[in-house]
Amino acid sequence: MKNSIQQIIALQNELKLLPTISEDNKRKLDKKFRLEFNYNSNHIEGNTLTYSETALLLMFDKSDRAHDIREFEEMKAHDVAYKLIQQWAAENEYPLTETDICSLNEIILVRPFWKEAVTADGQNTRRLIEVGNYKKHPNSVRLQNGEMFEYASPTDTPIKMGELVQWYNAEVTKKQLTPIELAALLHYKFVCIHPFDDGNGRVSRLLMNYVLLKHNLPPIVIKSTNKKEYLNALNQADVGNIDAFINYIAQQLVASLTLVVKATKSEDIYEADDLDKEIALLSKGIVANETEKINNRAIIYTIINYCELNIWDKINTELSRFNSVFLANDNSNYVVPTQFYNGIDNYSPYDGSEVMGNRWTSTLNSLKSSKETCSFEIVMFLRFGRDKDSKEEMYSLKLKVNECEIFQSYNPIVDFNKHTTQDKITLMLKNMSAEILAQIKTHIA
Repeated sequence: MKNSIQQIIALQNELKLLPTISEDNKRKLDKKFRLEFNYNSNHIEGNTLTYSETALLLMFDKSDRAHDIREFEEMKAHDVAYKLIQQWAAENEYPLTETDICSLNEIILVRPFWKEAVTADGQNTRRLIEVGNYKKHPNSVRLQNGEMFEYASPTDTPIKMGELVQWYNAEVTKKQLTPIELAALLHYKFVCIHPFDDGNGRVSRLLMNYVLLKHNLPPIVIKSTNKKEYLNALNQADVGNIDAFINYIAQQLVASLTLVVKATKSEDIYEADDLDKEIALLSKGIVANETEKINNRAIIYTIINYCELNIWDKINTELSRFNSVFLANDNSNYVVPTQFYNGIDNYSPYDGSEVMGNRWTSTLNSLKSSKETCSFEIVMFLRFGRDKDSKEEMYSLKLKVNECEIFQSYNPIVDFNKHTTQDKITLMLKNMSAEILAQIKTHIA
């Protein structure tokens, strides 16, 4: 744990020496934390929405595939709960209460529902989950060694929850625990009580991030892909090694602080693993089969989002180097509508209509040293469709400076990440700037 704490301190010290994060980078960072936390915290508990589907739902209130309605409702509700803990954390004198904790459970579970359960003697049954209320039936979990770990009994739960809230508020006043210790211990103590019939894991992670946010730290995201390590850390705490769990949480805070540092430095914070996973699913035929039209709106959205955040934003940053020689720089974003283009069903994250592509434009207006009015139009055009010969789902990505083509990629969607690596993007930016400079020279010669 000592190493993780040292890393946290080092990252915090690095942040203190950096300029304040820009509004644009702060927006991107907040969006990333919001989507990552909502997606992973729900996915750990069995929600089957993918990361891209989560983004569609939370950013644009859209969905493109069939899921249980409760999965959509609970994902959106979890987002509401996340915004609520942000609000609580911003209110410095706001004490945590049992009512607050119950309200989080009520929000994320949305409404009462029936759930499959097992009785104390091992019989299958169904149980009504009453949202926001403490449990009326005992609950337990089987440890890795095969033993049953019994959570607090329904009778003891109100007493233990009162003690938990009293303990937390007292520790806040005493300030003897570090924020990471306080957050991890609140999470673990809550899980040991397991006060509700459902939603305990999600509430515990919301409470943990509430503590971190209250201490001006970023939220942490426990990735669903790391669920085994997360549960193992909890199990170690169950047998008396609480430091193992605190250390695990500290490691996740290191990851979050690293993202904050990168965002503050205007470095790339995009992680392509979710795009890779969904494209891999598409290529293996899991998303669709040969007799069905490919339903890949989530992948289309992810590619558009990637192009905007990791290519177009970098293009604009590069173009800002020319601001001193032009009077103005105008940006626009245009969704290219279509009906049913060559059989592909596309999705626009901007207006919900069917699209065949997206067009980004930046205009450098009025070259100062030119004897005549002279402007430069930089256009990036992304288009989706089905190849006429192979019938394969394709994308086309182009970048132009006026009428000069700087970059073109026409390849299968499944190969998108192979043809838009950071090295290729860097080369694209270099060639764009070189072409702009060359054209400027022809106008001022």
